[in-house]
Amino acid sequence: MKTTKHFQTEVQKLLDLVIHSLYSNKDIFLRELISNASDAIDKVRFEAHSNEALLEGNSDWKIKLVADKEAGTLTIVDNGIGMGISEVEENIGTIARSGTKAFMEALKEVQSSNNPELIGQFGVGFYSSFMVADKVTLTTRKGGSPEAGCRWESTGDGTYTIEEFEKPTRGTEIVLHLKEEMKGYLDEWKIRSIVKKYSDYVQYPVAMDITRTEPAKGLDGKVIEGGGEIEKTSEETLNSMKAIWTRPKNDISEEEHEEFYKHISHDFEKPFRSIHYAAEGVSEFKALLYLPGHKPFDLFMQERKKGVHLYVKRVFITDNCEALLPDYLRFVKGVVDSSDLPLNVSREILQEDVQIKRIQKSLVGKVLSSLGEIRDKEPEEYLKFYAEFGPVLKEGLHFDYANKEKLQELVLFESTATEAGKPVSLKEYVARMPEGQKEIYFITGTSREMVANSPHLEAFRGKGYEVLFLTDPVDEWVVQSLSEYDGKKLKAVDRGDVELESEEEKKASEEKKKEQQEQYKGLLEFIKGKLEESVKEVRFSSRLTESACCLVADEYGLNANMERIMKAMNQDVPKSKRILELNPNHPIVKVLEEMYAADSGNPRLADYCGLLLDQALLTEGSPIKDPLKFTKLVSELMVKAK
Repeated sequence: MKTTKHFQTEVQKLLDLVIHSLYSNKDIFLRELISNASDAIDKVRFEAHSNEALLEGNSDWKIKLVADKEAGTLTIVDNGIGMGISEVEENIGTIARSGTKAFMEALKEVQSSNNPELIGQFGVGFYSSFMVADKVTLTTRKGGSPEAGCRWESTGDGTYTIEEFEKPTRGTEIVLHLKEEMKGYLDEWKIRSIVKKYSDYVQYPVAMDITRTEPAKGLDGKVIEGGGEIEKTSEETLNSMKAIWTRPKNDISEEEHEEFYKHISHDFEKPFRSIHYAAEGVSEFKALLYLPGHKPFDLFMQERKKGVHLYVKRVFITDNCEALLPDYLRFVKGVVDSSDLPLNVSREILQEDVQIKRIQKSLVGKVLSSLGEIRDKEPEEYLKFYAEFGPVLKEGLHFDYANKEKLQELVLFESTATEAGKPVSLKEYVARMPEGQKEIYFITGTSREMVANSPHLEAFRGKGYEVLFLTDPVDEWVVQSLSEYDGKKLKAVDRGDVELESEEEKKASEEKKKEQQEQYKGLLEFIKGKLEESVKEVRFSSRLTESACCLVADEYGLNANMERIMKAMNQDVPKSKRILELNPNHPIVKVLEEMYAADSGNPRLADYCGLLLDQALLTEGSPIKDPLKFTKLVSELMVKAK
């Protein structure tokens, strides 16, 4: 019984975008449908290892294209896994639940920026059919289920029909009823060129019946003079089917790399770099990996898929083998083909397989060494790559202890000594450390502008000590693992005590500190008493040379940036108090001392203590408790200054 249903809202929005020329290059519709057909064959081959009944005696893998100029239709046929009626509704009537919102947002972005060919990245390439067809008919049946065929049809107008339908063979057939202005896609040369460009490396034959006109010949094979011409139809394979990763590295052109990368990644730009690798010995495998030129939309989404496909002896196993590469290399795309793994290995066992772990170790080493070569030989190109993937690469410092030394040579940071967008490596930082500097100094925050204006940097600038800017959220975890480099400890300028003085300077300042502590002892205790709910301690600072005050965390305590990150992640922030440091040479401190000496009960003195704390909070980018009171006090001070 035929049933009419409405598309999910997101699907209809998508169809509207597609139908109204979202993509300037409409050729991609055929690439997407061939790719889907190839995936369906991959799936039935894999599942047939544990359930041979799925094959139904047919393992002559093929994707067939049928162009019918009289009917105005282009048909794509595969003998893959097929679908049952419920799967058709789930896969076509709706968009996959994961990433739906992000998908629609990304489509809007693409539409506004005119970036073509993005549709395949979201696993919904089927909808590209409506760019060229005003009606699409899909007939399908799942392997091993002779009674479960169905037919789906839609004109893209918001509804579709679906019904049970008898289909004698396993697989899927999609008939595109082409729009009048799209009939050019029925021409043989056009179909050939699209398949050659986008689908040449699909490992199954993409075939089409080709009719040729040739002179009539006799039984002896000779042309019959005056016999006229006859039409002869034969099936031709349009793609090479040669797995690109099995070919010698030097035999693959940049154009071939680009098209294969686009085929497996559905990216619309060429890759940043390719990594061709063949391992022999204990573990034998071939790998063809690609570093993208830009970060994908789902790079930080939990439901994202990894980019490396696993094959065993050229048989597709999975496109989401999480054990092939660690999460911090999730941006890498490509193919790994193993000669050692059994064909019937389950996807669950893959995560624990010893051979997979060996492959992972080799792949990680190769990727990191390749990045190191780019950094050394093409520093400007490496900067472009790092601008896209640096924050992800840095995750490895926290999670991959085995490759810590390699990774710490790859990470870059901006600093007080660099221009915006021109980061420095740890090696370069250490090489230009002035004599007397013992530690590597850094400050964490949400942006370069914010940290560059921090009062915590004043004494370091005065000494000529470079301070690294760690402005990615992951940096707070990175420095927990990267505590030392080249024998020098990493030290946060906004945590714990800092010692920037030489031995001689220290002796001279010790006496002065004692005098100041004695002179202002009562004031410091007073301020601490007034702010005891907010601060742990009030003391004089060796960091400040210009500003009046700042807040400092204990050596291993939470600083303001870490608190912000935890709140943004909806995590409970442990209650902690930080230290208020004052600049003993600042005029404000002297004024407060005079007020305290004259009348410690002056209510204005307590207000100004709160004003100091608010000032310290604002300079580090933290919210203040009572903004209204703060503005009133500042206004009063401005009036008095007339």
